[in-house]
Amino acid sequence: MRLKVDHVTRYVYDQPARSVVQSHRLCPSVFAGQKLVEWDVTVSGGQKGASFRDAAGDLVQGWTVAGPVSEVTVRVQGVVETDDLSGVLRGHRETVPPEAYLRATVPTRADTALHALAQPVEAEDTLALDHALSKAVADAIAYQPGVTHAHTTAAEALSLGVGVCQDHAHALIAVARVRGLPGRYVSGYLFSDASGAAHEAAHAWAEIYIAGLGWVGFDPANRCCPDARYIRLGSGFDAQDAAPIRGVARGGGQEDLDVTLAILDDAQTPTQRQNQ
Repeated sequence: MRLKVDHVTRYVYDQPARSVVQSHRLCPSVFAGQKLVEWDVTVSGGQKGASFRDAAGDLVQGWTVAGPVSEVTVRVQGVVETDDLSGVLRGHRETVPPEAYLRATVPTRADTALHALAQPVEAEDTLALDHALSKAVADAIAYQPGVTHAHTTAAEALSLGVGVCQDHAHALIAVARVRGLPGRYVSGYLFSDASGAAHEAAHAWAEIYIAGLGWVGFDPANRCCPDARYIRLGSGFDAQDAAPIRGVARGGGQEDLDVTLAILDDAQTPTQRQNQ
């Protein structure tokens, strides 16, 4: 597929901020499943700083906005060509050993209930086990926006029985680690056509490491592996670690966030999602 992205994130401060510093992971990953055709990130009033590719293979770009400033707008525009690799992350260069992703974080720490969800799952090999774990998470946590929040843990989402893609990803990472499998959080985009009401444009899923095959993506929220509809941005131990935008404002008081995202396929109507 050839996907066009227009992603706007607007930060509004009720008192002018003295300065804003941000770190972005907003450039699509480099691997065999996607090819960057064009890509541009702009920050209103921003000064681009140093950039580097981290050990996980993600491009990190720094930005600074000098104050006083009451509003900062980050806009991402670009085109990516994608291929369906059945979720396998082929051709991605990184130096972090997979075993590093066996370490639990607060959002992905497995409690008794997550252990109970993971332990009975049986399969003939590791790939089949991962599919079965993803299905178990999808069955246990129904997709329902508006109940969980940014800091909800996998254990809390399982207890509630509902959540969104972030919760599904955290829970799958937790149960994978219970079974001794490295798991990590992935942020990105998901194209949704006119009939894809259950899909999200700004999206997240999990990757599990399989010896001999490498990292493989699983999306419990949509009960599938990432395919040509997905654009991968970056990865981390959890949602906070893999966040596309991280930053701090000096002063500024209360911060309000508004996100608008449109993803288009050739000859398709844009799919838009807006959060206020």
